[in-house]
Amino acid sequence: MEHCYRHPDRETRVSCSRCGRPICPDCMTPTSVGMHCPECAGDRQVVKRPAFSGQSAGAAAMPLTIALIAINVVAFIAELGRESLIIDGGLFGPAVADGEWYRLLTSGFLHDDRSPLHLAFNMLALYFIGRDLENWVGWKRLLGIYFAALLGGSVGALIIDPNALTVGASGAVYGLFAVIYLIARDRGEAAMAQFLLVILGVNLLFTFSVPNISIGGHLGGLAAGATAAAMIIAAKRASSRPPEIAELVGLALLVIALFGAGIAVA
Repeated sequence: MEHCYRHPDRETRVSCSRCGRPICPDCMTPTSVGMHCPECAGDRQVVKRPAFSGQSAGAAAMPLTIALIAINVVAFIAELGRESLIIDGGLFGPAVADGEWYRLLTSGFLHDDRSPLHLAFNMLALYFIGRDLENWVGWKRLLGIYFAALLGGSVGALIIDPNALTVGASGAVYGLFAVIYLIARDRGEAAMAQFLLVILGVNLLFTFSVPNISIGGHLGGLAAGATAAAMIIAAKRASSRPPEIAELVGLALLVIALFGAGIAVA
């Protein structure tokens, strides 16, 4: 039994569905996704629907997710007109070591132009996971999470096989899988967490059983996403106020650390 964060003398079993702080009946504001505390209820960022509800969401409800998908698609179209784009922007350890650090990022927005399915599967996963995470944690946190996972994938790929030319958003997508699973579990969404765990397990089986897949990229993105989720959950539990600033600073530091790690291991 926890105690209301605004009324420490009152026991409660209810937590704010947005920030996770315990709240008593006097502090509860009903919403479509559960109870909100006074601060979250007064925030202009309103959650439009419950995560994984199956309802469609317009572009206005997930601007960052749509923007990330658009960047990946535009990059793929550009590859069709310029065959050297993958060679110039893909992840390649010796090139990164020579100072082409941008490859740590650009490689995550490029896909094999001989296999449109590579792009299609990644963008489909990004759409379904990104739309729910964006409604859950907001676009600012999602931006930090995405780039942390992307860079984590680059670091993992360089550790496992630095001399391979690697492209794809799979590392970032795996990171989003880790984040949404851990946050769902922290929120007490047991059924959702179990479903996500099964999907993640199937994808990992695919990673280890199909040739020409960057195992390091997938595992690196997964590890970076898990780290980002742990930071968000820890900040939420440690703060008596909306912890967005602490989370954003932590995510920014994680992105910087992973960028530096990519340079170091190249």
